[in-house]
Amino acid sequence: MSHARRRRTALLAGGVSVALGAALAVAPPAGAHPTATRHRDHHAVATGRGGAVSSVDLDASRAGVRVLRRGGNAIDAAVAVASTLGVTEPFVAGPGGGGFLVVYLAKQHRVVTIDGRETCPSLCTKNLFMENGQPLPFEEARHSGLAVGVPGMVDTWGRAVHRYGRHSFAADLQPAIRQARRGFRIDRTFREETKESLPDLRAFTASRHLFLRHGKPLPLGSRLRNPDLARTYRLLATHGPRALYSGRLAGAIVHTVRHPRVWNGSPLDVRPGIMRRRDLTSYHVDQPAPTHVRYRGRDVYGMPPPSSGGSTTGEALNILSGYDMSGDRALALHHYLESLRYSFADRNRYVGDPKYVDVPLHGLLDPAYAATRRCLITDHAAASPVAPGNPYPPYGACPTSTAHGTTTPDHEQSTNNIVTADRWGNVVAYTNTIEHFAGTGMTVPGYGFLLNNEMTDFDFAPSSPDVPDVNLPAGGKIPRSSMNPTIVLRHGRPDFAVGSPGGATIITTVLQILINHIDFGMPLEKAIAAPRVGNFNTPTSFAEQAFVDLSVAQTLESRYGQQFSVVSGITPLDSEIGAATGIRLLPHHRFRAAAEPVRRGGGSALVVHPR
Repeated sequence: MSHARRRRTALLAGGVSVALGAALAVAPPAGAHPTATRHRDHHAVATGRGGAVSSVDLDASRAGVRVLRRGGNAIDAAVAVASTLGVTEPFVAGPGGGGFLVVYLAKQHRVVTIDGRETCPSLCTKNLFMENGQPLPFEEARHSGLAVGVPGMVDTWGRAVHRYGRHSFAADLQPAIRQARRGFRIDRTFREETKESLPDLRAFTASRHLFLRHGKPLPLGSRLRNPDLARTYRLLATHGPRALYSGRLAGAIVHTVRHPRVWNGSPLDVRPGIMRRRDLTSYHVDQPAPTHVRYRGRDVYGMPPPSSGGSTTGEALNILSGYDMSGDRALALHHYLESLRYSFADRNRYVGDPKYVDVPLHGLLDPAYAATRRCLITDHAAASPVAPGNPYPPYGACPTSTAHGTTTPDHEQSTNNIVTADRWGNVVAYTNTIEHFAGTGMTVPGYGFLLNNEMTDFDFAPSSPDVPDVNLPAGGKIPRSSMNPTIVLRHGRPDFAVGSPGGATIITTVLQILINHIDFGMPLEKAIAAPRVGNFNTPTSFAEQAFVDLSVAQTLESRYGQQFSVVSGITPLDSEIGAATGIRLLPHHRFRAAAEPVRRGGGSALVVHPR
């Protein structure tokens, strides 16, 4: 979710220059964030015992709580939530995608990860999205079979349950099977997501049949049932997760990619893909070691490369650890934005798939290296793009460089984050996606799920002629991601977990929530609800309108030279940054689950036994 040629990158161009208030941590009143209001009942905060779930959707959160009540653990609940989101949030979730899962295992007192990100088919080359020496337009590439990566979602679910769950894989899929068969009511948020995806859904016959009525969004209040997806989940429950990677289902995926069924009235020129059956049969998730940094007496764990979430957040936290963030709020926020500026410069230069490129992860997370970035920060906003550093020891003194960095303008909402916790102390943070809203727009005929366009997260062409590009396509390679599921320990035990959708703003959203909660002392739900701002190593930082409307807005602009652009776009969803979910573990075996009160229609936080 980091490609520069996106429809919504216009948010960083022509924006309003405004000031950044010193009251970043002040949550706006209800309704301050532009949004498509969700009419289904939801609970943004819940406190109680027995376990907790937080997701974007009430039906999915209920599925997770049911599993916890029936003796499942946080891993079982996360799989139940994720598979149910494939039903109720099909434009951002489902078997056709992938993601990253971070787990705290209470018995073992350790954090593990599962990398279930999609891989490029074996026939991929660095010229995957090049034609006649020029990169394809983003939208043209996205609607093609070339954009589809080998899905990792179902293998992630299977690995997680097999290694760490208490229930069977089949049992964890039962809530999703029932939900797909029963269906759900269309609300305003779902209609907004449909409108966002309308040209894509109209282009493919199976998608038109499933998600539209006469080529238009389904009416509010109507019920969407998905018997094909129910059959898919029953197939997986009966034959196991590897059934997606072999047999008829694998054949259907490959046929859809190589021979997309395009509606005869579509204006789109849809290119076929290059995926083969062997790409599916050879797919297996990885379990790399998590990233880890210490911050204000806490241990912060995240996803390592090919995700850039853990490394970029970790580097920024290491930079900020050298400042007193509890004093002057405006100064603290200036340091927050500058830490992002320098961390993103390093992200864009160094982070890719470590199986294909040398990622200096140790250096990027070394506090001594962070000191060489911190020393570049002054009392005035730096002129971006700033240059990347040299994260290879010895780091030396404060460096100077005339080199230029690259920027990452990206603001996608089309992801979801799940956080679960159980009565035994296990915690899961799980971010997953099919990439853009509705992915490629291709539904696998007869199976009821959309295919991802994850390969457009690769750079289509080298970002700079003078600097090696670590994020070009290759056979079997995973594109760089910004997904950032994060678990924070204190005194060796889970303190809280958090994550968000939002493309590259996932990193800024999670970091800002960490700062709000740890440094500014906000309760987790207030840290999630607060107005958002961030920087991708760009001349202007991006911000929500609610943020720039704060009364003390002039401070950072007048004192520190920060300038800002307001996020905006085609639909209300484009005016929001992220849709975070989190859980705080309280004393006496209690939980406080938190979700967005307004963004993306409001999330759903539930506990097994409410207080």
